[in-house]
Amino acid sequence: MKVTVVGAGNVGATTAQRLVEGGLADVYLVDVVEGLARGKALDLAQAAPILGHSCRIEGGESYEAAEGSDVVVITAGIARKPGMSRDDLLQTNGNIVTQVVENVRAVCPDAILLMVSNPLDVTTYIAQQLSGLPRSRVMGMAGVLDSARFCAFIAMELDCSPADVSAMVLGGHGDSMVPLPRHATVSGVPVTELVPPERLQAIVERTRNGGAEIVSYLKTGSAFYAPAASVVRMVAAILRDEKRLLPACVELQGEYGLDGLPIGVPVILGREGVERVVELDLNAEETAALRASAEHVRATIADWQRLSGLS
Repeated sequence: MKVTVVGAGNVGATTAQRLVEGGLADVYLVDVVEGLARGKALDLAQAAPILGHSCRIEGGESYEAAEGSDVVVITAGIARKPGMSRDDLLQTNGNIVTQVVENVRAVCPDAILLMVSNPLDVTTYIAQQLSGLPRSRVMGMAGVLDSARFCAFIAMELDCSPADVSAMVLGGHGDSMVPLPRHATVSGVPVTELVPPERLQAIVERTRNGGAEIVSYLKTGSAFYAPAASVVRMVAAILRDEKRLLPACVELQGEYGLDGLPIGVPVILGREGVERVVELDLNAEETAALRASAEHVRATIADWQRLSGLS
């Protein structure tokens, strides 16, 4: 298997590292900054004899070597700084992703596209529109990351192993995301029976601000360890045909009463990408929150269309 990672910054380089060191795929790392991808790829290749894996990794500035990729992970773009929202990245990263998708389409038009660049829902929309691929082959990574943050904060609250926590976050990748406490469990025990409502609400709010909290500490960058781990989980599900039930940003076609809009929902991920969308039985409050999140995504896409002269 072969995976191309576009963007050799912290998220992209860490993703490449985890892919090869986990024995998942050969990796081509590409970045427009001269020498950046080559240098990081060479460094990772020199670690292979120590770690004992046989995956190959190369880097470069051109897209030609991406040919034959099964999956292309797009992390290119500028990172958030303190005080910035994901939406503040709209025009800059939207333009970058547009160029990247056009380059990728020219050399590996059938590869599955996995979007990571923020604002995630909009970049997924851009990739869907430009690539001409079916929705099964274009998705965004956000729900896995947001759900992992939700799980981590629940585990911190209960002082239990995060491996025992199962939880899911739907909706857009931003302040309007929809954590689902009613569906969260610890070794099968509902979280609502273990955590008082006021503490659970505080965890929900911390999850929504999980990325911004890290940005506030780092000052000059944003999260990359957990985002890279989230990407690798999704790539593994695809390459290994695992049929994993994971939240992903995908264009809805009537599910949850929404149409033509990419938003985070549970999906089955396998060798063909998004093999089906899973519709949860949401209550009225959860449904309203998902609809509100969808409207925020729709408005952000409209802003992108206006800025790019498409509206």
